[in-house]
Amino acid sequence: MIKKLIVFLSAAAFAVAAFPQLNVQIHYDFGHDFYGSKLASRPRFTATVENFTPDRWGSTYFFVDADFGGDVVRSAYGEISRELKFWDAPFAAHVELNGGLNGMSGSFDNAYLAGVAWNWHNASFTRTFSVQLMYKYLAHKNNHGGTPHSVQLTEVWGLHFAKGLLTFSGYCDLWYDRGVKGNWVLSSEPQLWLNLWHLPRINDNARWSVGTEVEITKNLVWDADGRNDRFYVIPTLAMKWTF
Repeated sequence: MIKKLIVFLSAAAFAVAAFPQLNVQIHYDFGHDFYGSKLASRPRFTATVENFTPDRWGSTYFFVDADFGGDVVRSAYGEISRELKFWDAPFAAHVELNGGLNGMSGSFDNAYLAGVAWNWHNASFTRTFSVQLMYKYLAHKNNHGGTPHSVQLTEVWGLHFAKGLLTFSGYCDLWYDRGVKGNWVLSSEPQLWLNLWHLPRINDNARWSVGTEVEITKNLVWDADGRNDRFYVIPTLAMKWTF
């Protein structure tokens, strides 16, 4: 599971009126069950810590994924972004850093992004949407073929419905990479959550959610044959606690 989302971000970088949000997620990955030996080395469990905090100058967002296999942490990947907005227009300046460590390859190559975000929300923040267009620098890309200079388009959404009982959220990234087949990489992770504290007779402070995430990728996931040019749709079964 390369990236979250935001996964990431029911409140996203939309307004100072939003509240800080911290959550912890545990995902059981069905990649082995769907694709067998092609993804034989893919970890079964991923733990995610995710946080979004607005302030008077914009917002800060980060997440860290840790993949577990064989009773050890197999890899860790994180992203941190900052949006700057102290004007009335719905546009914000956006900067981002992505990177991590992998037990098999040593590390994920860092990526540095900078650009602009257009953010929208309704009055109650039950519907949110963001579009980000960014220049992306892929560190060490010259060592693996292609060019380090890239561009990325990101969409992030959040939808709360059924009186808060259900949340549909996620992101979609599309970026240029001359070193892959077709020159473009796709990564998307829609999530659907059942927020249990909205059920009758459930304490409001027991902020458990159960749900699923579907990882949709092209030219991103490496398989047992050493190829990363395939299209994958990989669901998870997940639990989340929102602080």
